[in-house]
Amino acid sequence: MSRLKILVRSPAVYGVFVLLTSQTALAHDPVFGLGPHVLFKDGVEISPEFESTEAGSAQQRALNLHLTYGLTGDWAAGVELPYVDLKNSTGSERGADDVSVFSKYRFWRKDSPGLQQSMSVFAKIKTDTASSTIGSGSTDKILGLTYGSEGRKWYHWAAARYRMNGANDNGLRRGNKLLVDLVGGIRPVQTGYLEPDTVWLMELNGEIAQNAEFDGVSLGNTGGREWFVSPGIFWTKRNFAVKAGVQIPLASDLNGNQQKTDYRAKLTLEWHL
Repeated sequence: MSRLKILVRSPAVYGVFVLLTSQTALAHDPVFGLGPHVLFKDGVEISPEFESTEAGSAQQRALNLHLTYGLTGDWAAGVELPYVDLKNSTGSERGADDVSVFSKYRFWRKDSPGLQQSMSVFAKIKTDTASSTIGSGSTDKILGLTYGSEGRKWYHWAAARYRMNGANDNGLRRGNKLLVDLVGGIRPVQTGYLEPDTVWLMELNGEIAQNAEFDGVSLGNTGGREWFVSPGIFWTKRNFAVKAGVQIPLASDLNGNQQKTDYRAKLTLEWHL
């Protein structure tokens, strides 16, 4: 019997061996929240994403194309190219939305038998590239911190992001926003690397927004808090994955007269090359 076979028979070594050889199947992130997963070095991820949101008479459908490249085994960067269809009580508009660039760096990782824990920092810049009727007219920045615990059966994530919105040419600045995510997941059936793999997710997503400002003056009917419970699914087969989920309003405390979110839905396809 070879030395490798003897080592793999050790429960601790076998747990790590299974985790490493199943890396693609285990590399999950939440549907709506932020996870610590990064691409392997020189890896490419192509990820089209469809989003649907309704709040009273306002509707938004968006098709986002994410292109991500693995700079190292712990650092990835990419670009987001969105196309939106907007409708409200005053009319409709469709076209290319503001382009965003983003990056994620995993600064901590711990492997143990059948378990991988990691933490990453995230940064994103939304540029002012869309037309005045489609885009926000401002350059916005997002910073985030995320933790993930990924096992053979159970998953846990926690994340916080802070969005800093700029002012447009008219002096309007949307309020900054804090995003909080707590997520749990379960793999009911533990499959092998070559087999289809399913993880069911349940997310708690919170959004806490400051009031918007016009020329430095705070505006009423803006800002407030919304919380969502979000069931979802993550299905993978080797280097292909499907993520889908629905955000259902749980609690809302918006300032003044604002339309509450009715629902949000998301469907994402991922290819790792």
